[in-house]
Amino acid sequence: MQISLSNQQMRAADQYTIQTLGVPSLALMERAGAAVAQEAKNILKSLKLNEVLIVCGGGNNGGDGFCCARLLQEQGVEVAVLCLAKSFSPDCAAVKAQYKGGVFNRMPRRRYPFIIDCIFGTGLNRTVEGDERALIEFINTSAAYVLSVDIPSGLNGDNGLKMGVCVQADKTLAIGEYKHGLFLNDGTDVCGKLVKVDIGIDACAVEKDAAIILEDADIAEFFPKRRRNTHKGVYGKVDLIAGSKDYVGAALMATMSALKGGAGYTRLCVPQGLFPIFSGKIPEAILTCFQGETAFSYCEFDMQKLLKSQCIAFGMGVGVSLEIYKMICYLLNEYTGNLLLDADALNALAKYGLQPLKNKKCAVLLTPHIQEFSRLSGYSVQEIQQNGVKLVQNFAEEYNVTVLLKSAVSLIYGKGKTYLNLRGSAALAKGGSGDVLSGFIASICAQGHTLTQSAVCGAYVMGVAGELCEQALGQYSVTATDVIQRLPNAILRITENSHDYRR
Repeated sequence: MQISLSNQQMRAADQYTIQTLGVPSLALMERAGAAVAQEAKNILKSLKLNEVLIVCGGGNNGGDGFCCARLLQEQGVEVAVLCLAKSFSPDCAAVKAQYKGGVFNRMPRRRYPFIIDCIFGTGLNRTVEGDERALIEFINTSAAYVLSVDIPSGLNGDNGLKMGVCVQADKTLAIGEYKHGLFLNDGTDVCGKLVKVDIGIDACAVEKDAAIILEDADIAEFFPKRRRNTHKGVYGKVDLIAGSKDYVGAALMATMSALKGGAGYTRLCVPQGLFPIFSGKIPEAILTCFQGETAFSYCEFDMQKLLKSQCIAFGMGVGVSLEIYKMICYLLNEYTGNLLLDADALNALAKYGLQPLKNKKCAVLLTPHIQEFSRLSGYSVQEIQQNGVKLVQNFAEEYNVTVLLKSAVSLIYGKGKTYLNLRGSAALAKGGSGDVLSGFIASICAQGHTLTQSAVCGAYVMGVAGELCEQALGQYSVTATDVIQRLPNAILRITENSHDYRR
């Protein structure tokens, strides 16, 4: 397990380390500079080079760069420093004075094959302009290998949006802890390979509020080796309310995915008029029909059939109507299990009102993408991109639900905990991926996990399945059914070092 911090949390961790633990800020800068120098030496060796250009700003990120320059120079590396800053933070000024090499105050004419970016740290909160913009453009047009220190300069440390212009790094060395901006929005595309280095910053004061990043070992715990003396009744029952005349595929994909998740029973509920279309399509699933010809019609008797299910996933391809909203309201009022609302169920809530969420008896997971969350919350897409972590947290707290905000890096918040899912691939950017995710999450939940736990596990496993698909098929040709077929491989990949599956 790793953690990711906001800018404010990182500043609090720095302050705690310096003021409470008594570690001098200059000592932290020396450690950071040493870590950057060591990483630079590794890169120089791999590139078969012995020269580097370090581009420094006037803040503490620039101080890390000047410290690195001094240490590399002492080790015989040919070092050049480029700095256009007119003023310097006290710590940066102190380490700059210790560096005895030359400093360019204008763009060098020659090109360097390796550049270290130390212009800005995570605290940048303005659009990059003037000389600083010129520095970033110089780096991006250099055709050099670029190492960014802490975060690519020009990237917002909280939301991962470019502040006008941003360094495109080949590798980013995160100092102390990861920051949200490394993963969100543009961050996932500009950071290159991520490496974290510990310099002794103690994050214990903010750790309880940090975003959690789970790893294979954490997810493997969801898939313990099963006893031989067991039966399907042990592993729960999942119900999927899905499909309509126009969206038959959504129901089928969600059901096939649920079957791969390991629940003992999987039942698909479809409109009565569409029963012949679904009959025999997925022989392993129980198929039952509800009122409705080409789409669902509300019927209390039908809804009562669901009340003993461990988990219900509702909304995949059902269409948006008042009948769907009535079905949602019934479950919120009468069901006491775990309810996952996706796709058209979310759109129905957005259209007809969220008040039923406040009076519910069941646990609820909402799985919107950014536009669906915009419709639910009333915030614009731009506002969500700028402050998504806080807005999701506030919404989930207001309605006492778990929210899985689907994106390149998905954000999950429930029961006071924030999670970032880093696994995935651009190959998942296809219709049907959300249906697959919902079915799989519901299946995990039916086996006794909370909705928050199931959302974290499901997003992670599907991300790994997407990565496996990309490796086998490339980014362009992967379909949602390809992902379903690789869910078992993803589980095996995650658990292979944790369990012995031999009898």
